[in-house]
Amino acid sequence: MRSFISLILVIAGFSSSAGFSQAVVPAIATDPPADKAHPAGMTVLHIPTHGVLINGLVYSPSGAGTHPTLVICHGLPGNEKNLDLAQAVRRAGWNAVTFNYRGTWGSPGPFRFAQNPQDAEAVLAYLRDPANATKLGVDPKRIAIAGHSMGGWVVAHAASRDPALMGAALISMADMGLLGSAPHAQAVKVMADDMETLADVTAESMADEVAAHAKEFVVAGTAAGLAKIPILAITSNDGLASHTDSLVAAIKSKGGKVATVHMDTDHGYSDHRIALENAVIAWLSGLN
Repeated sequence: MRSFISLILVIAGFSSSAGFSQAVVPAIATDPPADKAHPAGMTVLHIPTHGVLINGLVYSPSGAGTHPTLVICHGLPGNEKNLDLAQAVRRAGWNAVTFNYRGTWGSPGPFRFAQNPQDAEAVLAYLRDPANATKLGVDPKRIAIAGHSMGGWVVAHAASRDPALMGAALISMADMGLLGSAPHAQAVKVMADDMETLADVTAESMADEVAAHAKEFVVAGTAAGLAKIPILAITSNDGLASHTDSLVAAIKSKGGKVATVHMDTDHGYSDHRIALENAVIAWLSGLN
């Protein structure tokens, strides 16, 4: 990922989003009261998408009835899965769903960038299925989605086609379409550094895919769809802020509502994990 950030600095430059601060929400450091009749739990999911079953987990909060749900999309290759964010979101009373795209971290099938938004859409469809929603305590009318790095790119595309979502959060979004416009040798180097667990790919095949689909992969075309739902855009000092800033401007030009926050930290929010959790949960609380 370090080489990816370096390359993006060359391609797109750096800019920062407007920031704001929030009081620390209780779920960051306080466990909710235990409910012995309806305890918190964790359920393994096998989610159908294009002929295979991908791996997922739902972290369920305590309490009877249905709960709002946040789907969290990981980046490339997914070393940072933001599970601390998932746990904090659960403490705040939400279901938190994580999953692995086809060809990543044990999910079957080959890895392809073009498939990742499809897999996110399959997760949303799975959660909205009445039988699954009942079993998992999901309120199908209260689902939001968030993504980090490449996962933010996944979210931009998937959420732009889903106006029924409560909202979408982009965390240090990495626009894979911009990577596709990079010199091939540089893109190959980036991919070679970010291939852990990915199935049926080489650095060259990954670079070839983003180059072949650069125009359709860029997030610029998602602005009109994203303007239909609330958006949270979080950036850091990782060189990717310009990707988010340009999309935010486009969403606002379409009349959309975007909350922005910039954090003085790295791509993994290594020393701002609590601040990241706080920003996301504070935003979620305003969606209810």
